[in-house]
Amino acid sequence: MESGARAGLVGKVVGSRYEVRALLARGGMATVYQAVDLRLDRLVALKVMHPHLAADPGFVARFEREAKSAARLSHPHVVAVYDQGEADGLVYLAMELIPGRTLRDVIRDYGPLTTEQALVFLEPVVEALAAAHAAGLVHRDIKPENVLISHDGRVKVADFGLARAVATSETNATAGVLIGTVAYLAPEQVERGEADERTDFYAAGICLFEMVTGQVPHGGDSPLSVAYQHVNSDVPAPSSVRSGIPPEADAIVRTATRRDPGQRYRNSQDFLADVRRARASLPTPTPFMDAPAMNDTLVVGLNNPAAAGGGLGYAPGAGSDVVTENDDGYGDYGDYGDYGDYGDYGDSDEFADFNDDEYEGRRPRRGLRLFVAIAVIVTIAGAGVAGWWLAVGPGTYSPTPDVVGQTFDEATATLAAEGLAIEATAERYSETVPAGSVLTTDPAPGEGIAASGTVGVVVSLGAERYAVPDVRGSTPKEATEAIVSAGLASGGRVEAFDDQIPAGQVARTDPPMGDPVPVDTPVDLIVSKGPEPVELADITGKKQAVAIKRLEEAGVQVSAVKEFSESVAQGRVVSMSPKAATVVDSGSTVKIVVSKGPPPVEVPDLIDRRQDNAVAELERLGLVAEIDDGAVTRLNRVFDQSPSPGELVPRGTTVILRII
Repeated sequence: MESGARAGLVGKVVGSRYEVRALLARGGMATVYQAVDLRLDRLVALKVMHPHLAADPGFVARFEREAKSAARLSHPHVVAVYDQGEADGLVYLAMELIPGRTLRDVIRDYGPLTTEQALVFLEPVVEALAAAHAAGLVHRDIKPENVLISHDGRVKVADFGLARAVATSETNATAGVLIGTVAYLAPEQVERGEADERTDFYAAGICLFEMVTGQVPHGGDSPLSVAYQHVNSDVPAPSSVRSGIPPEADAIVRTATRRDPGQRYRNSQDFLADVRRARASLPTPTPFMDAPAMNDTLVVGLNNPAAAGGGLGYAPGAGSDVVTENDDGYGDYGDYGDYGDYGDYGDSDEFADFNDDEYEGRRPRRGLRLFVAIAVIVTIAGAGVAGWWLAVGPGTYSPTPDVVGQTFDEATATLAAEGLAIEATAERYSETVPAGSVLTTDPAPGEGIAASGTVGVVVSLGAERYAVPDVRGSTPKEATEAIVSAGLASGGRVEAFDDQIPAGQVARTDPPMGDPVPVDTPVDLIVSKGPEPVELADITGKKQAVAIKRLEEAGVQVSAVKEFSESVAQGRVVSMSPKAATVVDSGSTVKIVVSKGPPPVEVPDLIDRRQDNAVAELERLGLVAEIDDGAVTRLNRVFDQSPSPGELVPRGTTVILRII
């Protein structure tokens, strides 16, 4: 049902811009059409994502972000991304149309290839990876199907970033999309779902193994068994599978496919240098062809294209030549079939009666000698002009200075000293090259450049960083949308108690809000469960300071009042509310009553009372009597007292009675 629906796009206009002309191919995640860009009047490859992916909002957001990143990548060996959009439930990508074939077609039709031929294809692939990695892009799905070879011999890598968009989709239907690529998955992809530059090196190494042996290193009855071998078995040397493979190829494969990523090539430049050294040490690749009846010739590795009958030469890398003729496939976009036989050019019988002697007799020999002399003079003059052109004239080429890593001003001075100009052609983010410094050059360092030529440079914008948005108090859905819109990725979600944020709202993030982090960094949400419940400890009888400290450490607030107490000493807790062992929310308030000691006693009026009666009254009130007798005691009565009658004094206070 789906294929019929997709084929139904032929003849329709997508996004009010792309008129679909023909169905080219179907894959695990998309259907590809040939279309005309009505706005720019050019042919494009229109990749329309399958409906189950288009229905996933998370995928659509990632797809748009990855497409934008891929569109910024401009390189001769990368399939250009022109446009991305969403219309009428369709999510699509407009790309450069590459009429030709895929590396898978070449391996199937000509494999196994010689090492020299395989390296001709591998070099532009690694160059494409070097450019992508410098721009902060990891392919994640390098395989022969994603390496396209055009009619004129250009080698291009397709689908940068799309593997990440699909692999991170939450839609269950995407689970099988990458099954077909399990033969090229690195161990870290299988075990942890992780991918970086070294993951691409692993897949490229597997491609080289397959090109020179005609098979992948790990096979099995199911994708799971193949994945298990990637994790638990080393990739063997190609020469152990097929004899005659030189040690240079073994070394490249073994280094690129180490199970431990840390033991692989450190960067794309190291990988590319090894490939170029290996190519330089091996013989020039010999051409290989289809059967003549197919009229579909592919010639690889000719230093002199004319030696192959005047074919068109193309150099995808330093010293590499790829030639294609009359190939009518569209690579990853599907095969349209061969052109068919052109027919015979006619028999040669009409020339059978040609007589050299008769012709020679009719032609004056003097004229022949004059013709030969003129030809010799012209040849010598032409050789002289060519020598001047190449030695000291405009045809002189010299190696491009290496200014990568220099600031733009430093690079300008370096190139000016060599008589070269500089032009900033683009700006890109880089994790390794500081902002304002040169990221890449065109021509690349060491490649030939004409005298007084101009070196195009890509200037680094520095590390690409995005601030984690402030989503405090948002719902998880709102927070996720804000995080994805900020160029970051949705991470995990955990719940935690929070005294200030209501339950169900985002309390904080990890990394913290406001922190600058790399693009696509997963951001975890910590969602509030509300205040944390607290079981109150019994602090009655404790000193006030001790009681308050324990309650505050438990996460509650304290309100203290003081009251008199006959039973609790001054400064200690008389009671608490709520009572001990009660469970309350964190941040709640607990009221405590602190003793001010016993209530005060009013001193009675004891003047003129008999001594024994006054003492008895004081004892009844909890006061202590102290007798001050006069020199002569006749009446035995109180004539003075201290404190005075009516004063309030603490229980136990001493009252002095003066007796006469």
